[in-house]
Amino acid sequence: MLAQGSMLLREPSVSKNHIVFVHASDLWVVGVEGGEARRLTSFQGNESAPKISPDGEWVAFTGQYDGNTDVFMVSIHGGDPVRLTWHPGADVSQGWTPDGKKIIFTSGREGFPTANTKFFTQSIEGGTPEAMLLPFGHVGELSPDGKFMAFQPYRFWDPEWRNYRGGQAQPIWIFAMDTHETMKTPRTDGERHVSPTWHGDMLYYLSERDFVNNVWRYNMTTGKDEQVTFHKDFDAKNISAGGGNIVYEQGGRLHRLHPETAQSQAIEIHVRGDMNWARPRYTDISAGQLSNARLSPTGKRAIFEARGEIITVPKEHGSWRNLTQSSHAAERSPVWSPDGQQVAWFSDASGEYQLMVSDQEGLQEPRIYPIPNKKFYFRPEWSPDGKH
Repeated sequence: MLAQGSMLLREPSVSKNHIVFVHASDLWVVGVEGGEARRLTSFQGNESAPKISPDGEWVAFTGQYDGNTDVFMVSIHGGDPVRLTWHPGADVSQGWTPDGKKIIFTSGREGFPTANTKFFTQSIEGGTPEAMLLPFGHVGELSPDGKFMAFQPYRFWDPEWRNYRGGQAQPIWIFAMDTHETMKTPRTDGERHVSPTWHGDMLYYLSERDFVNNVWRYNMTTGKDEQVTFHKDFDAKNISAGGGNIVYEQGGRLHRLHPETAQSQAIEIHVRGDMNWARPRYTDISAGQLSNARLSPTGKRAIFEARGEIITVPKEHGSWRNLTQSSHAAERSPVWSPDGQQVAWFSDASGEYQLMVSDQEGLQEPRIYPIPNKKFYFRPEWSPDGKH
């Protein structure tokens, strides 16, 4: 049975007792069994990339507290975050050194506009960051014994491009910290490997080798590479291992993976906060928020999609009309009928996209045409006779 609870839980980091994750651009903490989450941060800036320290007492993260994107740390029990980096460029937390005295982060501070980022360490006592040996890297994690660094060498300009097999698709690179030798996770079809994390001498990562992003693991001792999860719908994302636990994100929920049995299940987590940005309110619509504009056949009115509503506006005389009045749903891609008396658009009010048709005055209840396939639809067009 699928766990219930809050969704849109992202970027988990796990320890023996806790999971820290991102929800609504804040950090939250919950026990590894789930339950009621507690908010760690509440600033209006974005907090992301949480990483729990080896002793489970601190959380490194990337925050925007002072008008910039820097590395901070906060007690897992709460309190004032401590700023650790001060460069004007973006510093993104990646993890900790095994002794828990330094935080690993990526930065472009030693590069130029087209260069890749590289890894740095920052002492939690302060001071100047130190560059690591690796010449470049985007996402990475040091093994628990400090002997290997597993990392993604490059960032992706489109990380959501499913089943991409082009030049950005890379294996996980594994760098030996003593010999400086490099090995890579095995690949069979040029697929993309992402999100490396260590569980003992086992490297876990995500791969879409079977055309859905799933959890895989690579045994550093035997060289065995095997698939662990077999999701068929939503991609697994952002896997984290720590304290004997493994947690990853999939379908908007966090899942706990048991490495001994290779079984996983969704964790029931409840996130409760004031979330005042989600309260109903009046807001202005600027020109930059208008999209999918269409003129009516007579040219007397124009129709727009704006903030999930379908709105028509007169050329000269008359008033604007909100045809949908549905702040709870996304209404998209409006189009006039050939005679200008009807409007069609797509709506996700039911949970899946459906085709809606209504009169152009917005006085009638829209007619609903369910679409059999659960896909994303856009750009509808009327037939010339207005019957289809």
